[in-house]
Amino acid sequence: MATSNTTKEYIKVLKTDYDALSKGKMSLLKLIDESELPESVFNSNAIENSTLTLKETERILLEMEVSRNVSVREVFEAKNLARVMEYVRGQSVDALLSMEGILLLHKMLMGNIKDDVAGRFRKKGEYVRVSTHIAPAPEHVEKMISSILSEYYADQISYFTDKIARFHLDFETIHPFCDGNGRMGRVLINCQLGHFGFPNLMIRDKEKQSYYRAFGEYKDSKKTKTMEAIISLSLMESLHKRIACLRGDKIITLADFARVHKKSINTLINAARRQTIPAFREKGVWKIGKYQS
Repeated sequence: MATSNTTKEYIKVLKTDYDALSKGKMSLLKLIDESELPESVFNSNAIENSTLTLKETERILLEMEVSRNVSVREVFEAKNLARVMEYVRGQSVDALLSMEGILLLHKMLMGNIKDDVAGRFRKKGEYVRVSTHIAPAPEHVEKMISSILSEYYADQISYFTDKIARFHLDFETIHPFCDGNGRMGRVLINCQLGHFGFPNLMIRDKEKQSYYRAFGEYKDSKKTKTMEAIISLSLMESLHKRIACLRGDKIITLADFARVHKKSINTLINAARRQTIPAFREKGVWKIGKYQS
């Protein structure tokens, strides 16, 4: 099932506003990306069951000590993922969304964590399982990755978020690496979005249940609707935040907005989750431009 025409039209409107407001303000957009980096790293690692909190992730990326002993692996997971996320912005998608590019990013991601598997696909005897899903045999991995890359570039008809959703579902189904598949797949989503001129999006750990359900639906019946919705909603939220910042709106919490406008906070949060109001999250707190109505 493809993204609805209503959603496509709304994303088009947001993109037009974003492009117009972005002129001469690239330094502000860079600051927004930099401010989101710890939260993006935290969420992607948390989906993979990292025990680091957001505050600990922030301190690690600032080269500061944390208040408890954390594993060396988790420290490198945070630092490496941040380095990869910073690297992909501004890089050519054609260079990164290729066999060589994906292997390069994986080497950066897994260095000092599992050097023996970093920068290479699974090889003979290396099988992986995610819940009840057993990934394809390693001898098929390279051919399958080549195939989904070819399909992605050949598809000139599908809406861009639908293309990205299907690629992500296929990539994670193949699970081409011994480790780091989920984080790599989410990095590639933002690499693809950058090619279309869109900002990064964030898939949050709190949405993990629906995120994993999307893979189950794809495995069982090839349905893509849930993943398409996750990507579209996350993208709209990212655009709403940047548009508010670029406009110079005073940002307030949705709870304060509800009090000022005498509206139900629960109703507003439900609307925010559906992205029918221009709300966005910062460190898990829903916010909005003060002068929105």
